[in-house]
Amino acid sequence: MTAGGYFGRYLRIDVGTGEARFIDIPESILRHYIGGVGLGAWLLLKEAPPGVDPLAPEAPLIFALSPFVGTPLTTSAKFAVVAKSPLTNRINDALSSSHFAIAAKRAGMDALVLVGACREPGVLIIDGDPPAAAGATRSNAGATAPVARMESGADLWGLSAADAQERLKERLRSTHAGGAPFHTAAIGPAGENLVRFATLSNDGRHAGRGGLGAVMGSKRLKAMAVRGRAFVPLADPKTVHAAATDLSARSFGPATEKYRELGTVANLLAFNRLAVLPTRNFQDSTFEAAAALSAEQLAATRQRTRSSCAACTIGCENVYGRRPGAEDPARPGEPPKRGVRLEYESLFALGPLCGIGDPDAVLEAAALCDELGIDTISAGGTIAFAMECAGRGMLDPARFPTAPGAAPVPIEFGNPRSLLELLRLIARRDGIGDLLAEGSRRAAAVIGGDAPSFAPHVKGLEIPGYEPRALQAMALGFAVGTRGADHNRSSAYEADFSEGGNRLAGDADTARRAIVTEDRAALMDSLILCKFLRGVFSDLFEEAAPLLRAVTGWDLSPAELHDAARRIVTARKWFNEREGWTPAEDTLPERFLREPLRDGASAGATLSRQRLSEMIAAYNRERGFSPDGHVPGAMRTGLGLTAR
Repeated sequence: MTAGGYFGRYLRIDVGTGEARFIDIPESILRHYIGGVGLGAWLLLKEAPPGVDPLAPEAPLIFALSPFVGTPLTTSAKFAVVAKSPLTNRINDALSSSHFAIAAKRAGMDALVLVGACREPGVLIIDGDPPAAAGATRSNAGATAPVARMESGADLWGLSAADAQERLKERLRSTHAGGAPFHTAAIGPAGENLVRFATLSNDGRHAGRGGLGAVMGSKRLKAMAVRGRAFVPLADPKTVHAAATDLSARSFGPATEKYRELGTVANLLAFNRLAVLPTRNFQDSTFEAAAALSAEQLAATRQRTRSSCAACTIGCENVYGRRPGAEDPARPGEPPKRGVRLEYESLFALGPLCGIGDPDAVLEAAALCDELGIDTISAGGTIAFAMECAGRGMLDPARFPTAPGAAPVPIEFGNPRSLLELLRLIARRDGIGDLLAEGSRRAAAVIGGDAPSFAPHVKGLEIPGYEPRALQAMALGFAVGTRGADHNRSSAYEADFSEGGNRLAGDADTARRAIVTEDRAALMDSLILCKFLRGVFSDLFEEAAPLLRAVTGWDLSPAELHDAARRIVTARKWFNEREGWTPAEDTLPERFLREPLRDGASAGATLSRQRLSEMIAAYNRERGFSPDGHVPGAMRTGLGLTAR
């Protein structure tokens, strides 16, 4: 019998043929990898042919749920999207929150794996409502399988993800009257055009990093809709509900106050004060117009509403109104249909990183990224890189003509027109946008000269809003991160800002601290719980064990969860090694290893190649990897990580 919290199976669908079948997941795998990014990594190792092109039909696109989805635990309505990234050619996983996660779980699955490609733009409908599924084939788990079918998506192609979802829901309301509501996910124009950092969107939230929208676009799959009525089994419902009440109460405490009041945009002024705010493509670490972009100023000058993700009590989401007279980015001449959801990473990437201090321009750019389906971090990083290249005389936009008669786009720091026009060109792959749609690493290789030394990426993934020279645990996290420059899967900035840490002088102890935060992130991203809850746990492993025990019925110990976290980190590492990873990839761009910071409270901060190498060696040693970072064969065998 399957443990509580799980259905013990995943649904595998070939969107080209329409073939759908359930495949059992052994309970030992669920116990070892839990769910979310952990289960997704195991499925990627199982389903992806070694060396597969991320945009090939046989490349899997995986939606992995967790044992907590569908329970009353706060922030649990999340799912992980996992694939081989077209931007990095390494593992990529992104988390998103919405009712889509709950609907997929209630369709009776622990994960969804999509392979194949539609001949024409298509839509996938997964109907797990029991009346609609009556008479369908039964799975080997003995339960009625949801009906999965393909429909035409031609009428949705070219729309924004939000508009495509609205139109699809209208269609389903007319053809599937009654029953549970459908919840949807879709890509925007950037995903259709295979922009390597295109997003996948659901109800205004995004699985943003690494080009998952391009993977979906390569399958010519515009959108998905899912519904179900199955109840998630709980081993001990009374204990689960008591724990949910307690966790909700703690989520209103001081650990989440910052996120509740102003959201993550509140980080901007603090980072500017500490001189860790990347500015003008990481040439500076403070921004003279930071105050105009601050959360405090935006709250005082903009209409603002707060919102929450599905099943969340924190309510960190801040939605800002647009300036009077603003146009909808997808409908020139029309007023905006939606407010702008703004997070710190979008604010940093579209503002200081590009030298833009006009809050209206930054809000317009964030809205445009949402409409087009573009990752704001990679978009801002790639555009800021192009701005520096143009300023150095290395990039002439006239070399990349757009439509006949169109004037070349100016490419320069601080110019809002540059930012907005380049975003549109990227989504269309038009003119210079075709080059920038490849990301900063590939663009730098084409531009040549010294460009690769200041292209702001690790393993092809653009660097988020943390200055590595002044946050050296974060620098290590970027360098060894399996999906590239990533703050969410390592959370190493916690070590930089913790008591006893020295953010300006990394050492072996820095590596140990970074591993602690990486293990904790692996567990939270597999359970899945929102990272904003991390401060409410005094010891995540000690407190998560009884939570998971109440849901599943397993006799779990904190030590077993520690082992699971380490196994998940190693699984992701092994996938990369299987796909051609080399130790040379675990590094930072030359700029960070030879140029000291020149401004603010962190002026003079340096990160030498030797110091970074020593931290990486200490990290590998603590992880049990070889000195240069390979996963030993005995470790792979012991963890059950084998090639396909």
